[in-house]
Amino acid sequence: MWGVVCVFGFVVVMSHAAEALDNGLALKPTMGWLHWERFMCNTDCDRDPDNCISERLYMQMADVMVKEGWKDAGYEYVCIDDCWPSHQRDAQGRLQADPNRFPGGIKKLADYVHSKGLKLGIYADVGKKTCAGYPGSFGYYETDAQTFADWGVDLLKYDGCYLDWQLLGEGYINMSKALNKTGKSILYSCEWPLYEWPFHQPNYTAIRETCNHWRNFADVYDSWSSIKTILDWSADHQDIIVPAAGPGGWNDPDMLVIGNFGLSHDQQESQMALWAIMAAPLLMSNDLRDICPRSKELLQNKHIIAISQDPLGKQGYRTAKMDSFEVWERPLSEKRLAVAILNKQEIGGPRGYLLAAIPGWKFCNPKCSVIQILPQYKDMGVQPIQSDIMVHVNPSGTTLLTLTPTSSNTTGLHWQDMSNKRKHTTVL
Repeated sequence: MWGVVCVFGFVVVMSHAAEALDNGLALKPTMGWLHWERFMCNTDCDRDPDNCISERLYMQMADVMVKEGWKDAGYEYVCIDDCWPSHQRDAQGRLQADPNRFPGGIKKLADYVHSKGLKLGIYADVGKKTCAGYPGSFGYYETDAQTFADWGVDLLKYDGCYLDWQLLGEGYINMSKALNKTGKSILYSCEWPLYEWPFHQPNYTAIRETCNHWRNFADVYDSWSSIKTILDWSADHQDIIVPAAGPGGWNDPDMLVIGNFGLSHDQQESQMALWAIMAAPLLMSNDLRDICPRSKELLQNKHIIAISQDPLGKQGYRTAKMDSFEVWERPLSEKRLAVAILNKQEIGGPRGYLLAAIPGWKFCNPKCSVIQILPQYKDMGVQPIQSDIMVHVNPSGTTLLTLTPTSSNTTGLHWQDMSNKRKHTTVL
C-alpha cells in the first residue's frame, strides 16, 4: 500500500488528527500496570492466593509501584482486567465484585490505591457478557458508568465481546456519553476498532472523538512472534492509524510483556523502544513483586519514557524496511527526532547500520547531535550529514537514538515541518 521511493524520497501531507475526546485525559500516552497477560483469569485463590484475581493482588502491586520507583517513573494506573465481578448483578442491577476475592468491594480498593497517589482502572464489556463470561454492560451503560464513578474508578478498559459488530459503534459512544455524564474524570480505553477490522475499516474520526485510546489488533502474547506480528500490522496500517493519534487519543498495540518469560533482553528492549516510538500506552503486564533488575531498569529508563511522553504528541511510524532492518521514526518537540533501528534477523551476531541511511538523517544539515539511548546510553557527539558512523544492532534487538539538528536546515524541510508530514516507507 506504500509507494516505493528512495531513501531521501518525497513527503506527503498527513491529514490532521480528528478532534479528541473532550475529557481532558490522556494528553500523553497512559502509563500503568494491567493484570491480563501475566495473570489472566486466575480465580483460584484457594490454590494460588498470591496470583489470583483478588483485591490483594492490586494492593500489593500498588505498594510495589510506590516503593520501587514505578510511580516516580510515571506509571500511575493500577488496572483490573476481566474476571473481577460476581456472576450476578445486585438487586439494583449494578455490577458487584466477587465477594470472596474482593471482600472490601471496589470502592475500598480504589480508596487504597488513591491513598498511594495512584489511580485505579477497571474492566467491562460493551456486549451482553465479558470475554470470560461475566456480566456485560449491554442495556446497563448508564448504570455501570455511574457505578464506576461512585466507586472512584479512574480508567475503564472496555472490551467488545458478545455484541454484533454493527452495534459496536453505538455501544461505545453510549458508554462514552454515560461516563461523561457522571462528571467523574474516567479515562476511556476502547477496543472498538479491534472488533470492526475483520468486517470493514473502522471510522477513526468517530473513535478518536469517543475514546482516549483504542486497541486495533490481536492480544499480545509473551513471545517475540507476537511482538513482531503487532509491529507488522501497525506498519502495514500506519497510513490509517497514525493520523488518528495525538493528545487525548492514542493507538494501543497492547501491553508491555517486559519482565516475563518469553522475550530475550534484546527483544524486551525492542518492545520498549518501539512502543515509545508509536506513542503507545505503556501498560505493563508482569509481576512487579518479582522482576529482574535489568527489566526493571529498562521499564524505568527515563530517556525512553521521555520519548513516550514527548509533549509534541506525534505518533512515530516505520520509514524504512531493508535487508532485515526496519527504521521507525518519531518527531519530537524542539525539532528533534527519535529513531529506532530494529534488526529483524534472528541469526548471527550484531549487524551494522549507517546513520546516513536513516531516512530522517537528511535533516541533519549540516550536522546533528546524536544520543544513543539503547542498548546503552552514549553521547555520539555531533555528526555531519556525510557521517560514515555506523551503529550495531543485535539480532531481534533495537538501537534507539535521538537526533537534534545543530542549526536550521535552510535548504530543506525543518524538523517542525516533519511533525506534520508523513513519508512513504523506504523499501530497498
